Amino acid sequence: MSVPKKVVLAYSGGLDTSIILKWLQIEYGCEVVTFTADLGQGEELEPARAKAKLMGAASIYIEDVREEFVRDFVFPMFRANALYEGLYLLGTSIARPLISKRLVEIAAIEGADAVAHGATGKGNDQVRFELAAYALNPDIKVIAPWREWDLSSRTRLIDFAEKNQIPIAKDKRGEAPFSVDANLLHTSSEGKVLENPALEAPEYVYQRTVNPEDAPNTPEYVELGFKAGDAASINGIEMSPATILTELNALGGKHGIGRLDLVEGRFVGMKSRGIYETPGGTLLLEAHRAIESITLDRGAAHLKDELMPKYAELIYNGFWFSPEREMLQAMIDKSQEHVTGTVRLKLYKGLASTVGRWSDYSLYSEAHVTFEDDAGAYDQKDAAGFIQLNALRLKLLAARKNRVS
Repeated sequence: MSVPKKVVLAYSGGLDTSIILKWLQIEYGCEVVTFTADLGQGEELEPARAKAKLMGAASIYIEDVREEFVRDFVFPMFRANALYEGLYLLGTSIARPLISKRLVEIAAIEGADAVAHGATGKGNDQVRFELAAYALNPDIKVIAPWREWDLSSRTRLIDFAEKNQIPIAKDKRGEAPFSVDANLLHTSSEGKVLENPALEAPEYVYQRTVNPEDAPNTPEYVELGFKAGDAASINGIEMSPATILTELNALGGKHGIGRLDLVEGRFVGMKSRGIYETPGGTLLLEAHRAIESITLDRGAAHLKDELMPKYAELIYNGFWFSPEREMLQAMIDKSQEHVTGTVRLKLYKGLASTVGRWSDYSLYSEAHVTFEDDAGAYDQKDAAGFIQLNALRLKLLAARKNRVS
């Protein structure tokens, strides 16, 4: 790869990306532009600006992308009820394509010839960042310092920081007990004290949810309104996508909802253990499946469920901008045309349960399912012929088996 003259770095303001900023300047002698995204991680981002300026960043971008994140990435994913390996709500995975998109866009604005990220060579994020970047600009160069440098230990990183006058927070001098990634959809914690999957995660790992045992002893009810598959209101009050997810996070976290202890299969081949908190997303998934249950035809619903694992795997593996994900998205979005209505959830001690759902587009017919007099809505005698036709091939199979046995 030719030596880049200007690089756009995904910059958190933390120790690792600050070291990367300085390393890029030293290693390549290039200008470094920083991009810091406010994805709802709950941290003050202005210190990142001051730190980037102190370290000589050529330009500094700090952007609030929360609404775009929820509207254009989280909500489309939730229309599919996506779960990786049946459990994981893909909180980290879904944020990476947005960050890569802005890196590539800023590179075009700044006339930069490369982008850089702080993902390690062991994880999934390097794949997600880079596949997204190449899908958006096939000529972009991607620099992944963790795959290039020899700063392979915390001690070497600290030494490099001290040698280059990079500010080090006191809590960074020792071994961090675990690493955290956060955005408006979730928090993800892994490493160190969490690496042994046989041991229960310490309570201090959890940041967004109270312990379900300490949650309120009185249930709370919330009504979530949907329009064409997307959450649009809470308790009848219409809100923006990011505001809805923020409110749902507060509700779910208060009741200890959304905790997950998962050993997952990474795309790069190894298994890893993570502690995830997705309080708002857990409420959203429960409510979305509930409104689909009365507005989505059985055939469409079952086909969605069959395709969902593939869709979730594409997002987990970094293929958000692939044609196959877009094809699946088009099908999913078509299915959501009449997924409009309201769901009432009961929140209590770590659980979100659907207790009511209604819609002007409901396919539920009480007249057809009642155990009382249905006034001719359904002729039970019709079921006999239905069963006989479906039993025909089973009868033929049984007859053959008896013939040859």
